[in-house]
Amino acid sequence: MPKFAANLTMLFNEVPFPQRFEAAARAGFSAVEYMFPYQEDIDRIASALREFKLTQALFNLPAGDWAAGDRGIAVDPARREEFRAGVQQAVDLARRFGCRKLNCLVGKRSDAIPPEEQWACVVDNVRFAAAALDRAGIMLLVEPVNTHDIPGFFLSSSARAVQLLEGAAAANARLQYDVYHMQRVEGNLVHTMRKLQQRIGHVQVADAPDRHEPGTGEINFPFVLRELDGIGYEGYVGLEYRPSGRTEDSFGWIEAMGFRRR
Repeated sequence: MPKFAANLTMLFNEVPFPQRFEAAARAGFSAVEYMFPYQEDIDRIASALREFKLTQALFNLPAGDWAAGDRGIAVDPARREEFRAGVQQAVDLARRFGCRKLNCLVGKRSDAIPPEEQWACVVDNVRFAAAALDRAGIMLLVEPVNTHDIPGFFLSSSARAVQLLEGAAAANARLQYDVYHMQRVEGNLVHTMRKLQQRIGHVQVADAPDRHEPGTGEINFPFVLRELDGIGYEGYVGLEYRPSGRTEDSFGWIEAMGFRRR
């Protein structure tokens, strides 16, 4: 039976971010994730996790200036030191929140830098990040992202992500398999999950093509989610979707498909 984590970046946008922890708990979730905590009130997050007895399942390493268009900086040789400082910042917060997984968005390719130089940089940075996280007992994830939503994203297929993991050769590095992103660029979800079952460290879901809740698009989620059980996946499934209406009204699919929120 899948265990679901409410993604507080996408869900409960009806209330300010600090109030989303309580909203998730009241909606029946015992775990949360979100993209970035770095500009938030850290003390308030830690307090909310304790108060509402929530597990912090995941958040991302710092990814540069999001408002300016950055979607990660691990591929940029000129920002190597910035990336490494961000790794330490993320580890410190993960320890405080009791979070055992951190995700790396590697960033977008640059036409001004030779592809092989960007590849060497991201392999080196992922190896560095994995070592730093390993010392803290934390798993590093790398996430391929579809190039429809983020044109030019450097890591856009599961196969390429596996190449990166193999290049970094870190025992605590895994694939973040986002069902929505992979449906948009390669499909073949169940076959890929079976093939990569030993590589998958975290799963996120949204339906395609509009990134709303499961049941609103083309993916057969009862089949996909039951297959996760079939391959022995025991981690959380992050609900990283944009509700088609009110967040509270978007959860009916969970029970309708025979699952539970916790």
